[in-house]
Amino acid sequence: MGSRIAGSRLLAAASLMVGLLPAGCSAPPAEEAPAPVPKVLVIGIDGVRSDVLAEVATPHLDSLAAAGTFTATARTGFPSVSGPGWSSFLIGVWPEKHGVTDNEFTGKRYDTYPDFLTRIEALRPELNTFAVADWLPLVRQDDGAPTVTDAVDVKHVLDGYEIGWPQGDSVSVELAVDHLAAGAPDAMFVYLGNPDEASHEHGSIGPEYREALATADTQVGRLWAAVRARPTFAGEDWLVLISTDHGRRADGGHGGDTPEERTIFFLAGGPAAAHGGLIDPVHVVDVAVTALTHMGVVIDPAWNLDGKAVGLR
Repeated sequence: MGSRIAGSRLLAAASLMVGLLPAGCSAPPAEEAPAPVPKVLVIGIDGVRSDVLAEVATPHLDSLAAAGTFTATARTGFPSVSGPGWSSFLIGVWPEKHGVTDNEFTGKRYDTYPDFLTRIEALRPELNTFAVADWLPLVRQDDGAPTVTDAVDVKHVLDGYEIGWPQGDSVSVELAVDHLAAGAPDAMFVYLGNPDEASHEHGSIGPEYREALATADTQVGRLWAAVRARPTFAGEDWLVLISTDHGRRADGGHGGDTPEERTIFFLAGGPAAAHGGLIDPVHVVDVAVTALTHMGVVIDPAWNLDGKAVGLR
């Protein structure tokens, strides 16, 4: 009984204090938690054939896809080679606009159609951008105008032909992991070239190619683990976009207009990704536009982009 009486007295005292507050006064509202900060990690894996990917054990890609959005029937452009493919992937327009139709990069119009990281730098210079690639044309060209420009805050240039593609990819991922741990990244692009080179070297989509795909999956796992290990992860809204530039034929070649060469996969994972399948057709040009949209960049119609945002929550 004593405890009930004491509780009643406390309640009465509290009621009295409320009654003594000036008219119109009330307890201050609870502060709302700040909105999670948008972040994007874009991973490009060169030359992935979708139906072969489905036959390889890829637990890290599978985990991201299960909690996000995935399609194995997205489409890339023609010709199905890396110059135009990665240009479309990183910029969000087809070759007719960005001007790249082969791996010589003649006719490129990157001044008119810049990559998504360069657009972020132009519009949101306070954001931290990062890129790493071991296929040189993406990050360094003789005329000083690579696909990913020098406007990017942190850009690592590696040469897979010189150091070897497995090693190049491993170093690329290590550099990205270090930046995730010690830096303040907002928008990142990481390129993995070994699967394409393994298929070319062996002229097939056989064991060596499949092993390279499995290794790429392991690299994806390392990157995603580094994202989740960030001490600020709980307050960040990460989107992970993963796709490729083209598929390939059974002999390892590509460049044509066959379904095997132009069918690609697209994956959106992380807290910012929608859960479930994609209804609308997805294209390689959607990657850059999705990244920009997630980062809060309003797409200006004057940019004349071909892609659309897909897979966002």
